[in-house]
Amino acid sequence: MTARAAAASVVDPEIRVITIDELGILREVEEDSTTGRVTVTITPTYTGCPAMDVIRADIRRALAVAGHLDAEVRTVYSPPWSTDWISEGGRAKLAAAGIAPPAPVPAAGVVPLTLAVRCPQCGSPETEQVSRFGSTACKALWRCRSCSEPFDHLKAL
Repeated sequence: MTARAAAASVVDPEIRVITIDELGILREVEEDSTTGRVTVTITPTYTGCPAMDVIRADIRRALAVAGHLDAEVRTVYSPPWSTDWISEGGRAKLAAAGIAPPAPVPAAGVVPLTLAVRCPQCGSPETEQVSRFGSTACKALWRCRSCSEPFDHLKAL
């Protein structure tokens, strides 16, 4: 398995249905052809994300299993991660897991107005926010008024 494929296969420890590649955290994977050393560059979803230590360890473990024993994981903060980096496949996996994917980040100077978050269970726009924070700081807890199911909504950043 290539180093890129091994690193890309690591799942997000807080949202286990999506990989770090689909989430847009994985930025670059370089392999030195003379030494075999692999350098993986990642960007956290936010600077205080508690999952980053686990993600770095999981990347090193995945690389080692794939035969890439000499690896470095670098964390870069610029440019800052955005929910716009989530792939379409990642958004589909979030919705299939009952997590409403974020809307596109508005352009600079535009004041966002959230009219509705569609329920990932039944698709109804008749939803309401229950709490600004869900099971993790990057999610909010919502409830559907149509099917009465609670669900997480990944916040747009």
